[in-house]
Amino acid sequence: MARAGIFRLAFSIVVAAALMPLQAAAAAPHVVQADLTGDINDISEAYISSVVARADSDHASALLVVLNTPGGISTSMDGIVTALLNSTSPVIVFVYPSGARAASAGLFVAQAADVVAMAPGTNIGSAHPIAGTGADLTGDLGKKVLNDAVTRVRSLAQIHGRNADWAEDAVRNSVNINAEDAVRLHVADLEAADIYSLLAAVDGRTVPRQHGSLTIHTAGALIEDNPMPFWQVFLGALIDPTIAALLLLLAAYGIITELSSPGAILPGVVGGIAGVLAVVSLANLPVNIAGALMLLFALALFIADLKANTHGILSAGGVLSLVLGLAFLINTGPIGLGVNPIVIALAGLFSFAFFAFFVQRVLAARRRPVAAGAEWLVGARGEAREAVSPSGLVFVRGALWRATTSGAPIPAGAPVTVVGRKGLELEVAPAESVPAPETAEEKK
Repeated sequence: MARAGIFRLAFSIVVAAALMPLQAAAAAPHVVQADLTGDINDISEAYISSVVARADSDHASALLVVLNTPGGISTSMDGIVTALLNSTSPVIVFVYPSGARAASAGLFVAQAADVVAMAPGTNIGSAHPIAGTGADLTGDLGKKVLNDAVTRVRSLAQIHGRNADWAEDAVRNSVNINAEDAVRLHVADLEAADIYSLLAAVDGRTVPRQHGSLTIHTAGALIEDNPMPFWQVFLGALIDPTIAALLLLLAAYGIITELSSPGAILPGVVGGIAGVLAVVSLANLPVNIAGALMLLFALALFIADLKANTHGILSAGGVLSLVLGLAFLINTGPIGLGVNPIVIALAGLFSFAFFAFFVQRVLAARRRPVAAGAEWLVGARGEAREAVSPSGLVFVRGALWRATTSGAPIPAGAPVTVVGRKGLELEVAPAESVPAPETAEEKK
């Protein structure tokens, strides 16, 4: 009995010791982390929305978004801002590490957070709306887009008690400041060296919400990092206007090469894969219908130039349509995102050279002599394999033919020239009596 009591006591101690870390973990604050790095697009919007939903379902103590972005697509930015504003967990945006930035759309994302923190050596701002080519938006459209962006960023700053005037200046005049100045001007709430010091600094802070306020509890928190899944990383690499344009061109080159040289196989396979990836990329970008139609028109002109002898006129029109189509392909919105202008220029030059090459090949093929039928044999030289008097066998173009002659008999072994054909029988004459056909050089 004594031994049984000792055993139960020892077992209880072991179980208690095993459960202590679990109890401590359950008592510790739980912070869900997301990393918003690179261009803001539909993929990053879906990623952030999924992490926000996870934090809400887990009743996390806070959602930490580590931010480093040059900006991105306005519609995707709006989706991220909406997700952060409606999160039931306190949202902390941390511009990190040193050298990171919250530029353009990143400013809007930062201002949507309950707490904005910045690491030393980071910066924020430069949110003036631009076109995809980098040019300013002008006219009534420019005013409309600018006023919308100003109202949006002022509202985000005001509901969190930050400097709305500076935020407006960042949109109107693209001003940009470092972490120290951001805290001083109350654009950001604090400066922190790393994540753990940030969580310690914001512990106990109360943040305003639409229906009351939230108190942040993050001291000694357990951080659950949620990196972007591999498949989203891959799709994110595709969601780039320049990459989409290059894939589209590669698909066109591969398919046209396969059609012009049947049996090559590789160009068709590469073109097909590039076409599928281009569709995936464009499906996640705000495509401008006019730009897409211009690209299709350019392709039609290039193909037409392969069929019609226009000496490259249609190809030149195709290049112009291609350049305009690439320039207008992406509907950039107020943030500005489009195909790289250098890539557009190079694509136009390369496409002209590519299709001009095929046009030359087609024209050269049309000028070649017919390589089959009666025309192919007339004028060909051969040798009599037996006496042709008036009929016999001759060897022409690598084959034996039954032949006849209307002149003097031709002895075996003598050279002959084909002067006509009737069905499977050739009409020949001695080679000396028929002038040799002119070569291409002699015709010139």
